[in-house]
Amino acid sequence: MSGLRVGGVAGLCALILAACGGSSTTPAPATVPVTPTSSATTSGAGATTPATPATTTTTTGSAGPPACRTADFALRYLGQEGATGHGEVGFALVNTSGHQCHTYGYPGILFLDKAGNAMSTIPTHTTVDFFGNTTETELAVAPGASVSFRLGVSHGAANPKDCTTAYGLQVIAPDDTVTTRTTIPQGVAECGGAATVSPLQQAETAFAH
Repeated sequence: MSGLRVGGVAGLCALILAACGGSSTTPAPATVPVTPTSSATTSGAGATTPATPATTTTTTGSAGPPACRTADFALRYLGQEGATGHGEVGFALVNTSGHQCHTYGYPGILFLDKAGNAMSTIPTHTTVDFFGNTTETELAVAPGASVSFRLGVSHGAANPKDCTTAYGLQVIAPDDTVTTRTTIPQGVAECGGAATVSPLQQAETAFAH
């Protein structure tokens, strides 16, 4: 008799669960193991099948020309112009190496006196100065070609205090720490070492003479 009661209760429970389960309940999806692709790297204690390494294709010469170094250049003074107490001084870096190189940005500068000694120099890097606008541009410099930059100084006509004359310039290429020098034949009047510096431009276009 007890067996019939248990069976009856079990059957009743099955009918209730079936009625409640209906079509409104979606069975949970089965878990499917993920097989690593050939480009994946499998590691750890549980790894059983090593992944197949991906094939890498190397393109020769895709890196392009190297960065220009100071040793690749000869520094040349282009000249200077003055207006209303402002002076513009132009310089070029000529690629004297036998290979093409690339450069970008601003050169480092240092004013020099007649004896070649360092003078106070306070450069301000800018694309907008008293003489117009320039742009920061990646430049490819072929052998024999040049890039240029300009300095803007104050002649201090109204207030000559702390003003002096620089007779040379020391320069560092943007991607280097080595220096090169050139003279400024007539000298350039400057005050307190302050100078705006343009980014390097193609050929001699930085100096608007």
